[in-house]
Amino acid sequence: MNPSHLTVGEVAKQARVNVQTVHYYERRGLIPNPPRNESNYRVYPADTPRRIRFVHRAQELGFSLKEIKGLLELRAGPRSRCDQVRRRAEAKLGDIDDKVRTLERMRKSLAKVVAECAGAGPVTDCPILEALDGEEDR
Repeated sequence: MNPSHLTVGEVAKQARVNVQTVHYYERRGLIPNPPRNESNYRVYPADTPRRIRFVHRAQELGFSLKEIKGLLELRAGPRSRCDQVRRRAEAKLGDIDDKVRTLERMRKSLAKVVAECAGAGPVTDCPILEALDGEEDR
C-alpha cells in the first residue's frame, strides 16, 4: 500500500478512535469519502487521523458536528480569518456559560429538596416526590 494512504484500521489507531467513529465522521461529511483501491478497500489520505483528532477534540469542547463542519470549512478557506474562528469559539463559550447557569439552578433546587427529605417514612410523604409533583411553590 502507498505510505501516503491508510486503511481504516490505521486511521482509527492513529486518531485514537474506533473504526465506527471513522465511518460515522465519513457519513456525516466531516472527513471526505476516501477512494478505493483495486481490492475495493477504502484508502484514506495520510492527513485523515489529524482531521479526526480535530473533530473529536472540538466535540470534547462542546461544538456540535454542524459547528465543527463550519470550523473545518473555515480552516480550508483561503480567505478565512482567525477572528471568524474566535467569534464561533466565543459564541460556544456563551452557550457553555448558559448551560452552567442552568445546571447551577438545577443543583440548587435539587439540593434544597434533598435537604428537606429525612430519608425515612412512607414514600407517600416524600418531600422530593412532592416537589416533583410541582404542587408546592418553591
